[in-house]
Amino acid sequence: MDKKLWEECIKFHGHECPGLAIGYRAVEIAKEHLGDIFSPSHDEEIVCVTENDACGVDAVQWMTGCTVGKGNLIYRPTGKMAFSFFLRESGRSIRIVRKPKPGDAPMSREESKRYILEAPADEVFWVKEPEFELPERARIFDSVVCEKCGEASPEHKIRIMEGKKVCSECFTDYQRGW
Repeated sequence: MDKKLWEECIKFHGHECPGLAIGYRAVEIAKEHLGDIFSPSHDEEIVCVTENDACGVDAVQWMTGCTVGKGNLIYRPTGKMAFSFFLRESGRSIRIVRKPKPGDAPMSREESKRYILEAPADEVFWVKEPEFELPERARIFDSVVCEKCGEASPEHKIRIMEGKKVCSECFTDYQRGW
């Protein structure tokens, strides 16, 4: 374990916790399988799809350089402690999923963090192939002004309601039945 890198992750995140350890360890495992996965500020050669919005995502951001703003950190809201890493150029990928905690005995936060960071990787995580395709590169969309609230939204998020172009917040979905 790279203690200096762990300390940098803690500083970036704001505190030390088991969730941060999950992200840290997931990136370490990804690096073992894929090699160096740090993304320079202007490229999308490494893409991470995170299935959660918890503490571990901060470790992923710090260690890989992937960010939502650059379009190479994508949130897929399954709620699972899972991270899929894709290398665009080579087509290689890996999905790292936190296994359920072992045994019935509860662990303190400190014990849990230590277990995540120090136990054998195959005891803590499943390493798989992603079950979905590499997302396309980030695109820039024209903005469209919502005819209800007056705020601009990207064109692919605009809906038509009562003949007007409206943003997703102003749109009232029509639900009948199942």
